[in-house]
Parts: sequence; C-alpha cells; structure tokens
Amino acid sequence: MQNIETIPVWILIPFAVQLLVIALAPLFAERRWENNRNKLIVSLALSVPIVIFMFLNRIIEQLAHQMLFDYLPFIILLGALFVVTGGIHLQGDILARPGVNTLFLAIGYVLASIMGTTGAAMLLIRPVLKTNDQRKFKTHTVLFFIAAVANCGGLLTPLGDPPLFLLYLRGADFTWFLNLLPEWLLIGVILLGVYYAVESYFFRKEAWQNISADMREKVPLRLSGNVNFIFLLGVVLSVAFVNATYIPAMGDEHAPVWIKFLREIALLAMIAASLIFTKKKVRRANKFTWSPILEVAAVFLGIFVTMTPALIFLNQHAASMGLHAPWQFYYATGVLSSFLDNAPTALAFYSVAQGLPAVPPLVAGVPEILLKAISLSAVFFGAMTYIGNGPNFMVKAIAEENGVKMPGFFAYMLKFSLIVLLPVYILVQLIFFP
Repeated sequence: MQNIETIPVWILIPFAVQLLVIALAPLFAERRWENNRNKLIVSLALSVPIVIFMFLNRIIEQLAHQMLFDYLPFIILLGALFVVTGGIHLQGDILARPGVNTLFLAIGYVLASIMGTTGAAMLLIRPVLKTNDQRKFKTHTVLFFIAAVANCGGLLTPLGDPPLFLLYLRGADFTWFLNLLPEWLLIGVILLGVYYAVESYFFRKEAWQNISADMREKVPLRLSGNVNFIFLLGVVLSVAFVNATYIPAMGDEHAPVWIKFLREIALLAMIAASLIFTKKKVRRANKFTWSPILEVAAVFLGIFVTMTPALIFLNQHAASMGLHAPWQFYYATGVLSSFLDNAPTALAFYSVAQGLPAVPPLVAGVPEILLKAISLSAVFFGAMTYIGNGPNFMVKAIAEENGVKMPGFFAYMLKFSLIVLLPVYILVQLIFFP
C-alpha cells in the first residue's frame, strides 16, 4: 500500500471544485442547478478521478469505508427525518404579535435539536408565514427564523445538524453534544431577545388595517399526522442506542452485515412505517416531494467521494497548518461553513484536529475543546449565508413563494448576518474560547 503521506496536492482539486460548484451554481446557473440529474452528473464526474487514483494506489478500502459507514448512514438519517417530519402538518392562523412570533421561533429553536434543523424548519415555516400573512413587515421574521430554527437551534444532538451527525459517526457520544447547552442557551436567548425587539419595532409601524385584518382572520392551530411523533421517537432512540456502545456486536469487524447496519435498518423501518401510516392528504398539505432529499443524496455523493483523500491529506499535514488554538478552529471552521456546506467543513477540521498532539480530555480521538469549537462553529456559521446550510435556501424559497420579499445573497449578509449574527458569534468565542 502506498504511504498516504505521498498523496499529491492536486488530488484535492475535485473536492474544491465540488464545493465551489455548490456555492456558485445557485447564483450563476440557477435553472440548470435546480435539476437533480445535473447535480448527480457533476458529482459522478468529479468522483471518477478520485476512484481511479485511490484504486491505482491501493487505498480504495478507505473510500469504501467512507461511503459505507459515513455517506450511507448520513443519507438514511436525513431521509428518515425528512420523511417522518414531512408527515406532520401544522396549520392555522393566529394573531401575529411580537410575543406569538417569538414563541414560534423559540419552539422551533428547541425542536431543531430533536427533529433536525430541516425538519423543524419545514414543519414551522408555513404556519409562521400564514400567521404573518396580513402583516406588511415580515422579512425580518424569516431571517431570524433561518438563523434560529434552520441553524443555531440544532446544536444539542447529532440529529440536529448534519455536521454533528458526522462527528457522532466519528465517535462522539450521542449525549456529549448536551455539553454545548451553555452556548446553545446563550445564542438562543440573544437571538430571540434581539428578534423580539426588532419585531416590536416593526409591529408598531404596521398600519391599523393590517392589524385588524389579522384579528379577523384567525384560524386555530391544528396538528395532523400525529402518528409520526411515534416514528420520530423511534428515530431518536435508534440513533441514541442502536450503536456499538450499547450493542457491542455492531463494532465487531466480522459481524454480519445486518448487525453492522442495524441502526440504518431501524431507520429504514421508521421511513416505511411513516409512509404506510400517514394519510396522503397530510403530505399533500405539506407539499411533500422526494426532490429535496434526492438533491442532498446527489450532491453529497460527490462531496463524500472527493473529500476522502482531502481528509487524509489534512490529517497528515495538520501540524504544518498553524492551527492549534480553539479560537483558530472556531473561526477557520466558521469562515468555510459560511460559504461552503458546513458538513464537509466540520469533517475537514476534525481531520486537522486528529493530526495534532492528543491533549486530554479527548472526545472522538481529538481534544474536547477543539471538537467543541468545530461543532459550535459549523452549526452557527451555517446561518451566515444562504448556502451555509441546506434548509436556508429551502426557507427562502418557501417565503418567496408566499410573497415575502427576501434579500439577495450579498444583501442577506450585509443587512443581516454581518450586523446581527457575527457580533453574537464573536461574543461566543470571547466567552468560551478566549
């Protein structure tokens, strides 16, 4: 076998191109990029040189391990959350008051760690928009919704956000992420507090006819598809307890395939049960289609293949990169998570941390303080742009479908994330990673 230290720098090019396409295609080739077939073609085309290189250099086993034990569980978990939460529909139209809207965001902030940022965002965004339908000023509500529900709220469990699940697969315990509760609380209190102040300001600017229309057109909130809460609990329990910690046979190298992938089998069972027992009209009300999860599967196929040699390279050259302090990992992960997808970014800097001296206490084989910095930054900074995390663009698209005028890519940063989110994230660094 070739020494993996001899992997050339040029083999990182497909990974860089894959990430650049994800970042730039929605801006410059939006219509073509909307087609999932084109996403798959790009992923496959960029994967070919990686597969050939790793095969010729007899390190194809590492790629196979990456795809079987990272990509496959990753897609199945996202699929389970997508299908199960897609079977829960919340409808209604209540008074759009600052307290009510703040409560909506607070509930979504909590749910994000339970059903994932995508699940919580898709469950609540339409009721939030319906509630604020009569209001003139509502763009700010969607912006804070993206930050709180589609990103920052998903910090406390591996279910919350894709980068956390990938770190969980690398060895971080399910309950370890609860150690991030102080940071989660701080960000939540600040975001919700700032939103309440901004929302109160805009509420006072609303014309009386808008407020009176909102008072007349009330419809009580109602949940349907409640059986899916049972399946959602099944997803949570499967991720938390169906692993090698509680079932040692799953970690046995010679275990049967069905034992090694017992968690994924359980998640597939939750998907099947949700599809069988959810009434079709509930999914129709949610405008449920398979397109979003197929998009994720197509895009991340290329990401996981092309990043395999990149992760090896980063691990071997970690000491020469000049990263060692937690605050450095925090900002380095944050910058890339803002403009690239936060899941591969988290794995990239995890690999860098692996290559540094092992300073106890260790979690998943790296210093705990570095894993905290990577986890926090990947989740929080995913809200800095529309492309930082998958749900961001989905929420934006749904809002625009409902007549909300959303800022463009750069306006989002200039008018919101740089002036509202970045100061809060800097405060987190100063307090927890001085």
